[in-house]
Amino acid sequence: MTALAYTVAFDGIDAKLVEVQCAVTPGLPGFAIVGLPDKAVSEARERVKAAMSHLAIALPSKKITVNLSPANMPKEGSHFDVPIALALLAALDILPQDDVAATVALGELSLNGNLLPVVGALPAAMAAVEDNRTLLCPEVCGPEAAWVDAARVIAPPTLAAAIRHFTGQGILDPALPGDVTTDAGVRDMAEVKGQERAKRALEIAAAGRHHTLMVGAPGSGKSMLSKRIPGILPPMSPVEALETSMIHSLAGVLEEGGISRTRPFQEPHHTASTAAIIGGGRTAKPGQISLAHNGVLFLDEFPEFPRTVLETLRQPIETGEVIVARANAHVKYPCRFMLVAAANPCRCGHMADAAQACARVPICGEEYLGRISGPMMDRFDLRIEVPPVAYTDLDLPEDGETSAAIAARVAAARKVQAGRYADIPGVRVNAEAEGRVLDEVVTLDDESRTLLGKVADRFGLSARGYHRILRVARTIADLAAEAEVRRPHVAEAVSYRLAQAREV
Repeated sequence: MTALAYTVAFDGIDAKLVEVQCAVTPGLPGFAIVGLPDKAVSEARERVKAAMSHLAIALPSKKITVNLSPANMPKEGSHFDVPIALALLAALDILPQDDVAATVALGELSLNGNLLPVVGALPAAMAAVEDNRTLLCPEVCGPEAAWVDAARVIAPPTLAAAIRHFTGQGILDPALPGDVTTDAGVRDMAEVKGQERAKRALEIAAAGRHHTLMVGAPGSGKSMLSKRIPGILPPMSPVEALETSMIHSLAGVLEEGGISRTRPFQEPHHTASTAAIIGGGRTAKPGQISLAHNGVLFLDEFPEFPRTVLETLRQPIETGEVIVARANAHVKYPCRFMLVAAANPCRCGHMADAAQACARVPICGEEYLGRISGPMMDRFDLRIEVPPVAYTDLDLPEDGETSAAIAARVAAARKVQAGRYADIPGVRVNAEAEGRVLDEVVTLDDESRTLLGKVADRFGLSARGYHRILRVARTIADLAAEAEVRRPHVAEAVSYRLAQAREV
């Protein structure tokens, strides 16, 4: 007898299925689970037996073998409990075998037969739809799984309720999707005094999803500015929200079955390991860069991160996906995020202030920022200085532009980009345009080409740097609602990448 079970083998956003086969044959009494199970899966035997006993279902004094197929795929986690129980009940003719075979099931069983939540209900629903089957999951997971429109989701609270549903004694209504949530704690950009240039740079970054590096003395407002970026980003589209929620579901951080359209904002500490940032561990779980998919990854104290972590970021930044390879798993996760990094100019942080700077200035600054490799630095589209705010400015009233006003311009620019790249696979914003696509959307006039040529010759721009300036210039033009990229747009883009270029 079979019951399809979801397993956390994940490639992009495609879930995998494992077929649970149960056979009750004459022989010495025993309950064996085969097919590369880990300890949690092997212990399902005891949980299933206890749940059956609680329901007064007597297992036969025969040999019971549960096979998890394909046998060469490692199985781990407690979500196999429910499919094993269903396959066993079907083998005992307690449940209709055809109905069980048409069901994708997942969930942990408590000893009294309650269905406990597990991670991955949302991608499991996707897998069930692709296989044209019904999904059965714990009641707590139902609102999460029901977000897949075409899915038929049944979410019983207990194994007894599942049995009554299959036998027609108590048909369960399909689960309903959870709430669409928004983050009420988003902070307003109007609260930031001064820093107009930094605000402008972050507006450009948000409009085109450009990676940004902020350098400034301690207390100048780098973290404060970064934490207000979610307030100027447009809400995620339904497709983006589903993509992001599937990753959060696998990581077990999707709250109460609700899907949020607020873009994620991840800010790992600089002591985080490579596996925590990139993804990995024994079960190859998604890391911070994947949890920030379609949102913002903020790395404060950027040079303090281990060199190996920073260098590992280089490829995901370019490709928008990361492959986590482990001995028992080879997993690909999407990770299209906007990287915002903040750094002090030197270890003491006061390189520009002679009264507070240490005796090793300027060597300490070169050594400190030198921890960021050239290839990594080259991947930042915008590099801005965040100077200290004068204490006299702190007493000024809050008359700065609100996040809502900035967000309106960002949304308008994103809408233009959505129309521009509607027919181009894999490109949604200007930061993703490259090659022939970039040549088509950015056509420079003679003045712009001359300016960019001077900058390239004087400062030795790499090909990557040259193209990133073009993308930023395209975003600046979009914010100005202009169809063509002109010299002022290129000049502003250059100024954010090379501070010395103002002299050109």
